[in-house]
Amino acid sequence: MTLLLQLDRIACIRGDRLLFEGLSLALARGEALWLRGPNGAGKSSLIRVAAGLLRAAAGTVTRHERCALIDEAAALDAELPLRRALDLWARIDGIDGPMTQRAMEAMALGALAEVPVSMLSTGQRKRAAMARVIGSAAPIWMLDEPANGMDDAARTRLVAAIAAHRANGGAVLLASHFALDIPNLAELDMGARA
Repeated sequence: MTLLLQLDRIACIRGDRLLFEGLSLALARGEALWLRGPNGAGKSSLIRVAAGLLRAAAGTVTRHERCALIDEAAALDAELPLRRALDLWARIDGIDGPMTQRAMEAMALGALAEVPVSMLSTGQRKRAAMARVIGSAAPIWMLDEPANGMDDAARTRLVAAIAAHRANGGAVLLASHFALDIPNLAELDMGARA
C-alpha cells in the first residue's frame, strides 16, 4: 500500500473557533474518502489544510505526490476561451496538450472550447474546474463540493472521472453535502467531530 497523503493529529482553528482537533487520516493509491457533514463542520477547511492552503493549528500534513484542488473558485482566467485557460494550467503543471484535450472530453466540454470562461454557466464552470484537475495529472485530487451546480449527466461524468483516477492509482479527498454514487468510498463524518 503506497500512501499518497497523511494527516496526523491535525487541529484547525478559524477565527476564534476550533473546528476540529486530533484528526488523522491517510489515503493510499486507489482510495477515496468522503468528508461529510453540515455547513461549518470543517470539511472545506480540512481540504485546504491537506492542500497546503491553510495552516493547521497543530499536527502534520505529508503529501507524497502533487495534488490538484477544486473549491468554490474555478481558478481559470475568466477572459480567456476555455481551451486556452486550460492550456495555461497545463503549461504551469508541465503537462502536454493532449492531456488537456482528454480532460475536456472527459467532462464533455469540446463544444465550449472557444467560449470565454466568463460566459460559462455555473455547471459548465464546475465541469471546467474538474477538467483542470483531470488535466493536471496530479495523483491526489482534493475536491470540495465538485458536483455543486452540475446536472445528472455532469455528475455521472464526475463519478466516472473519479473512478478512472482511482483505477490509475490516484487518491481522492472529497467534501460533499450529498452522496455521489462512488463505489468503495470511505467516509468521515465531520459533523460528529464538531
